[in-house]
Amino acid sequence: MVLTLPMAQRLHELNPGARISLLCRSYVADVAKLSSCIDEVVVLEDIEQDPVAFFKNSDIDTVIFAQPNRMLVHAAFRAGIRNRIGNARQKLYLMLFCNRWVRFSKRLTDHHEAQINFEFLKPFGDDAIPTLEEVSHYQHFDLPTPDQGMSSLLCGEHFNLIFHPRSNGHGREWPVEHFEQLARLLATDHRIRIWLTGSAAEGEWLRANAASLLAQPNVTDVCGRFSLEQLAVFINESDALIASGTGPLHLSGALGKHTIGLFPPTRPMHPGRWAALGEHSVNLCSNHACAECATNTSRTCNCMKEISPEQTAQIVLQWSQEKANESAAHTQPTAQNAALLH
Repeated sequence: MVLTLPMAQRLHELNPGARISLLCRSYVADVAKLSSCIDEVVVLEDIEQDPVAFFKNSDIDTVIFAQPNRMLVHAAFRAGIRNRIGNARQKLYLMLFCNRWVRFSKRLTDHHEAQINFEFLKPFGDDAIPTLEEVSHYQHFDLPTPDQGMSSLLCGEHFNLIFHPRSNGHGREWPVEHFEQLARLLATDHRIRIWLTGSAAEGEWLRANAASLLAQPNVTDVCGRFSLEQLAVFINESDALIASGTGPLHLSGALGKHTIGLFPPTRPMHPGRWAALGEHSVNLCSNHACAECATNTSRTCNCMKEISPEQTAQIVLQWSQEKANESAAHTQPTAQNAALLH
């Protein structure tokens, strides 16, 4: 969903007077509502009992099926939505029930997921696929100010680093033992505070399987504490985030935070397709796919194990030092103030 928003922002530029609604599942609705280019968020669970009635009673004249959904495609067709845009190479029902088509293969393309979504703008006469740097400029969020409880957690003098170890099964994960080793390596820098984020269920898994990580003195567990909107604010108020290919990773990159993405080299999970975007993002990947990676259904694999905690720690320590240097520069007295003090 986060990687679909740049396309929506570009659509807004092409049609400044258009009203853009985003139809999504409830669990991502909070983040969708933070996007400055979305006028309305429609929750799928609220309309799935009668999607035809929803479309008929709306003033929607165009639907872009950025993700295929047979029920919604058929409903838009039955409701007589004027323009129904879908990828004719993706599903047969998109060919049958859409009337404006784009044609591309996600499996064969070398484009990033966020770039792929710009293909859907071709029926509007926009054939340009932006560079990854340009895509980053299409990511805009309006975030609320943090509440007092969150502000009291984070200290501006520290380097607040988020570990988001789990991915809800959406990709390969870095071994939790690597996160523990990374926490130990970062303990050499007293300025770094580590926050573990995730759902309540992911927090339970970590407490059952990663007790050593949670026991580190520089680590605080906040899993299950935040709604998705609050997590977005927490990421924005922090300094950096480390995760595999999951939603909070892309949100961190979109917010311009220091971000480390951890990926296997195997298609379609590789960073070429799912890297965190943003000028402060770094994406790490092993050089060679492990033999069983293509068929392995486990959450982690040897490819992910090859990304070392030492390599990751070096990047974070540099970021922490840069923040310390910036803070020191801001607190240096000017020559005029120095003279007065003397």
